[in-house]
Amino acid sequence: MKLRMIFGLPRFSKLCEVSGIFPPFGESGGVSKCLFGINGGGGLEKVYRSCRKERLGVAAVEFAVVAPLFFLLLLGMIEFGRMVMVQQVITNASREGARLGVLDGTTTTEITNAVEAYLASGGVRNATVTVTPDPPSQAGYDEPVTVTVRVPFSQVSWLPTPMFLGGTELSAVTVMRRETAQ
Repeated sequence: MKLRMIFGLPRFSKLCEVSGIFPPFGESGGVSKCLFGINGGGGLEKVYRSCRKERLGVAAVEFAVVAPLFFLLLLGMIEFGRMVMVQQVITNASREGARLGVLDGTTTTEITNAVEAYLASGGVRNATVTVTPDPPSQAGYDEPVTVTVRVPFSQVSWLPTPMFLGGTELSAVTVMRRETAQ
């Protein structure tokens, strides 16, 4: 009786009792005889077979329910990961442009070319670069030079059609004080 409680399987206990291979209490080896089908009982194999017949197609149904959610989560992670990466690249590009913009003798074209080169190395294309004031040499001592970089997320997404962030525009603004001699 104690062995039946350990396994907790009513079908298992019933099968072993019916097949006559469940030993009297205290006799050794009875459980292994039942489990491995010794003495012709078939034991656990019959139980597994009967359970398998009742569960035909369950894996396919479970996959059909879980797969869309899994792929939605996976594509969302890819999209948001790419958004964070592009945001970091355009932030660094605007910072590099602002560093260049606060120096004496720098033109808007030089700043734009430097920012676009940085963006190209990060795999970002079709960005809009704005420098204020234009040209940056118009800013006096300790006045701000602003470099703004904007790019639509649909232009930089790795997915053919962005699902979550399709209409989003990523932007980065860097403001630095002009370093000129008074």
